[in-house]
Amino acid sequence: MTIEKREQVFVSSTFRDPVEERRAVIQTLLEADCIPSGMELFPASDSEKWELIKGVIDLCDYYVVIVGGRYGSLDDAADLSYTEMEFDYAVSSKKPVMGFLHGDPGKLPGDKLDLDNDLRDKLNEFRDKIEKKMVKYWHEPGDLP
Repeated sequence: MTIEKREQVFVSSTFRDPVEERRAVIQTLLEADCIPSGMELFPASDSEKWELIKGVIDLCDYYVVIVGGRYGSLDDAADLSYTEMEFDYAVSSKKPVMGFLHGDPGKLPGDKLDLDNDLRDKLNEFRDKIEKKMVKYWHEPGDLP
């Protein structure tokens, strides 16, 4: 009897805006017989949240980040979004990383964009960082699978 290994993939993104996009990626992973993991599985903010996130990333074989037009919730101590912190941790842990960046975030609806200039600047810097890894650009959720 052989045991088949199933790959576990951490799917990272901001929480509220890329709902359909996350769903498309997670569905594709499930169809590929992978185990998706992500932030939505974690409890609301508390002091142990970041340690839990790092532990789950450690258990994963791959890391995928989906970026649209929002930077995400900031961790006050790091002054970074949790999404960027997850990305940095996955890279530092030598996880294979795949980035999915919206090809033209300026065309996203206003409720899916950061209007604050500081957050937009942080998002642009984060996108630049992701582009140093393997990247696929998307325009609609159907582009992701």
